[in-house]
Amino acid sequence: MSVVGIDLGSQTTKIGVARNKGIDIITNETSNRATPSLVGFGPKSRYLGENAKTQEISNLKNTISSLKRLAGRSLNDPEVTIEQEFITAPLVDINGQVGAEVTYRGEKQRFTAVQLIGMYLGKLRDTASKELRLPVSDVVISCPPWFTDAQRRAMLDASQVANLKLLRLINDNTAIALGYGITKTDLPEADAKPRRVAFVDIGYSDYTCSIVEFRKGELAVKATTYDRHFGGRNFDKALVDHFAKEFKEKFKLDITTNAKAKLRVAAAAEKIKKILSANTSAPLNIESLMDDKDVRAVLKREELEELVRPLLERVTVPIEQALAEAKLKVEDLDAVEMVGGCTRVPSIKEAIAKFFGRPLSYTLNQDEAVARGCTFSCAILSPVFRVRDFAIHDIVTYPIEFTWEQSPDIPDEDTSLTVFNKGNVMPSTKILTFYRKQPFDLEARYAKPEMLPGKTNPWIGRFSVKGVKADAQDDFMICKLKARLNIHGILNVESGYYVEDVEVEEPVPEAKEGDKMETDQPNGDAEPKPKTRKVKKQQRKGELPMSAGTSSLDEQTLASLAEAENQMYMEDKLVADTEDKKNELEAYIYELRGAIDDKYSEFASPEEKEKIKDKLEKTEDWLYDEGDDATKAQYIAKMDDIKFVAGPVIQRYNDKLEEERQARFKAEEEVAAKKRAEAEAKKKAEEEAKKTAEPQKAEDTEMKDAETVKPDEVEESTGSK
Repeated sequence: MSVVGIDLGSQTTKIGVARNKGIDIITNETSNRATPSLVGFGPKSRYLGENAKTQEISNLKNTISSLKRLAGRSLNDPEVTIEQEFITAPLVDINGQVGAEVTYRGEKQRFTAVQLIGMYLGKLRDTASKELRLPVSDVVISCPPWFTDAQRRAMLDASQVANLKLLRLINDNTAIALGYGITKTDLPEADAKPRRVAFVDIGYSDYTCSIVEFRKGELAVKATTYDRHFGGRNFDKALVDHFAKEFKEKFKLDITTNAKAKLRVAAAAEKIKKILSANTSAPLNIESLMDDKDVRAVLKREELEELVRPLLERVTVPIEQALAEAKLKVEDLDAVEMVGGCTRVPSIKEAIAKFFGRPLSYTLNQDEAVARGCTFSCAILSPVFRVRDFAIHDIVTYPIEFTWEQSPDIPDEDTSLTVFNKGNVMPSTKILTFYRKQPFDLEARYAKPEMLPGKTNPWIGRFSVKGVKADAQDDFMICKLKARLNIHGILNVESGYYVEDVEVEEPVPEAKEGDKMETDQPNGDAEPKPKTRKVKKQQRKGELPMSAGTSSLDEQTLASLAEAENQMYMEDKLVADTEDKKNELEAYIYELRGAIDDKYSEFASPEEKEKIKDKLEKTEDWLYDEGDDATKAQYIAKMDDIKFVAGPVIQRYNDKLEEERQARFKAEEEVAAKKRAEAEAKKKAEEEAKKTAEPQKAEDTEMKDAETVKPDEVEESTGSK
């Protein structure tokens, strides 16, 4: 089982995996750590990620970007109109959901945002699976904190379409905070003053600021604010508008009338923006932009800052709002962490540093912090990976209320209640109590629709409670409903049950030691009987059947979308395999043509050479004519035909190689055997010499002992004379 975290971005996506006791951000098939968040459609197959980026300019009307910003939206949402400025494919309405109309496999087809995101997630799944060499199922995916219930449900549905089990849909800012805190070993204890950190995340399309408190083993989000339309793409758009005006005056070219030219200028503008983060000026040169005309320009950093002045004036607004909601001052913060590619812009850094009056911190990877946090979250939730326990207390972004019809038996009953207020801890569970004599419905909706992005429908869901009836005394049934804002930030009424008031006896608490009075005990040492009292308590008696209607897709629809996705996936695979076989056939033709007069020359007769060359020529003519769009089976058949003709020649060559190999092996064996024999003979000779030397050594020792005369023996001999 694998542990995977996905930072699903508007422009690019990063994939993190847990392995080797750490977190790695993996590379895709082109060795890039970031995969373009694009889905494209062609005459034969889909293009996903890097492949979609490669063909984007030549296939604008069939390529869709900003995928996550379409999730859970409708076409009449004004923010979808804004997205159409950045998406080159036409957006359409599909049963109340926004989608795209494209030409795919020669036909006009429509795909919803859920399907498009599901396609892209399938590509990410395969990238992670190839890297890990394991099937990928469990994932944690990031989303902006301003996502509504409908948008979050759309992300869950898309994950199911991609055959992924989404363990948690985590807010971007919360993932960043988790990645920051879980690696810290010096966080304050639970009863100490917390470490307060502001996280400023400015990415490609939006801007988020969070104030987070850290203690040992936990984090608590205190406030999260955002600007949904402040990011790198807004800087790019300002540059494109500037150059469009300049090119119209200077080169008489109107790039607004040519989508391809506009996209090329946008790509160049993005490069200029990055260059100006480190330099004071940057050149722009585009060859044959329109009407075979080349364009060139130079932009200074001061000019860029003037162009984006309206944006820069909004830089500190989310920070001010976050501090106000957290009820903190600038001096209450311990650090300000900067995350996101757009935080490299000097003017943004200067404005934020000036506001806080302190140096900004860049201890996190600006591009990969969210992906790392998602992967840590997945590791915490996964049973197969051991990681330090770290509690996450997120907050509710929008207040949620329940409404219901007034009971005819309770004329003064309130018909609405705000159950989850903005800033409440999430996940969270609340128990709602109703007194009813018949089944009833309640609806969940956002209490303040003006806070929602665009013209999002504030409706969240309708929940029907069944099995409700009056009791034998025609009295109310006491109904308890369990409402939960879960780990994904999605609201559900998870269960319902009814209770009854029953009388139970419970012991009366004993008086304290000092209050006891001495009394006679007629039974000697017998313990006094404990006192009890009767109290009314609610006792759970049974379950109440529930049914729910939400923006989530029903199981049947999800199953059909998953089946359609699998079919397209298999078609893509067949197209890729077919292309591989075509390339293999083409390469084999060139290789064999060169080899027949080279390494195979001495193994083929002139007739065989002529026959093989003729076969290669005919196959090549077929390949570049009617075989350009053939099937996988046809390419395999053509390859087999060539191998049938050239097979005998190649076999002779291989036999010759085998003979030479066997001869080399035999010669090597003979040399090795000779060396072994020589070694054995040498060893034997040494042993013989050793045996011969031992008796001679003993004899020499005896002679030496006999010849040795002690000094006292000499003296005695001299004395006797």
